[in-house]
Amino acid sequence: MGVTRQKHAKKIMGFYKHNFQFREPFQVLLDGTFCQAALRNKIQIREQLPGYLDGAVQLCTTRCVIKELESLGKALYGAKLIAQRFEVRNCSHHKNPVSGSTCLLSMIEDGNPHHFFIATQDQDLSNKVKRKPGIPLLFIIQNTMVLDKPSPKSLAFVQKLQTDQLVPEYQKQSIVELKEKEGLVKQEGGKRRKRKRAGGPNPLSCLKKKKKKTQEGQEPSAEKKKRRKRKRNR
Repeated sequence: MGVTRQKHAKKIMGFYKHNFQFREPFQVLLDGTFCQAALRNKIQIREQLPGYLDGAVQLCTTRCVIKELESLGKALYGAKLIAQRFEVRNCSHHKNPVSGSTCLLSMIEDGNPHHFFIATQDQDLSNKVKRKPGIPLLFIIQNTMVLDKPSPKSLAFVQKLQTDQLVPEYQKQSIVELKEKEGLVKQEGGKRRKRKRAGGPNPLSCLKKKKKKTQEGQEPSAEKKKRRKRKRNR
């Protein structure tokens, strides 16, 4: 596991721990698409995920996800076997199963009280998860599991808490660092500071200097007197 990727995950986990009270063991809800991607890329979810999230993990799914995989037949038989090894969380669709994505969305309603992570390759489901604050999202890319950065909704939620002065200083620092990394920090008022332009010359320095009354101004009259005396002597 790359050091940079590990640091990236640790920083994001710190954000969710400090601002949304995520605690070990971390509960990760997986759907069929994530299980299929893990199988195709030979990823050992149970062995690799705790090290990546730097903590104990509970892998879980729902009956609706398993039912969906069963209905898709042999193409997803391996993914179904993987999902069946996880703990099954109770959902509200006992009599009428729904799609896996619909079921997982129902599990994170009302502010995600059970602090679930969502692990999926379904882009539509991912976009809907990002519209809810405080829900970590996992996906697989280039043969590795990736913890997605906090969504704009999560950042905005915590920012609101900041303005209400409900967030301690160490949480504020975590938000600032993440926003700087994502390029979301703006200058106050959204305006750039104007540079001070060099001013013109001092108006007092432009005034004409007054002639000083010095001995130099008296020299011509003294010379005239001397010339007159010389003429008289002649």
